[in-house]
Amino acid sequence: MGRRRRKKAKPPDTIWEVPDALWERIEPRINEAYPPKSTGRPRSDLRQALNGIIFRLRSGCQWNKLPQCFGDDSTVHRWFQRCSQDGFFEKLWAVLLTECEELGGVDWEWQAADGAMGKARFGGATSAPIRPIEPSRARRRASSSRRTEAPSGR
Repeated sequence: MGRRRRKKAKPPDTIWEVPDALWERIEPRINEAYPPKSTGRPRSDLRQALNGIIFRLRSGCQWNKLPQCFGDDSTVHRWFQRCSQDGFFEKLWAVLLTECEELGGVDWEWQAADGAMGKARFGGATSAPIRPIEPSRARRRASSSRRTEAPSGR
């Protein structure tokens, strides 16, 4: 008899856009932090902008290469800058984390941080240590550049 193959558990889908259930939790907080103005130009679609921000952060593409389905790239970037400077993403993360924790959905065993590996500058720890330049010598080096005077037209 042949062995039965186990079906592998399907990993959760990668979030590229905000699902409806999540948007219902986020929208009131966005409207509270950034209420729509009663006059002037209508505000851009913030769900579309948030989807663009998620796409940009997940894919690593340039802001000016965002697909048109997310709206104007400069508008999406402007909302990203505004939310980042105001600390809105941190507040939103805290609220969502609290709600997720209440549901028992936070698995602290499996957390990851994105990082990059690169070559150590100046050869790493195996090379000779670099001595700092003394401040008095640094000033002399900076001021010792040779200046050539422009020929005068006299």
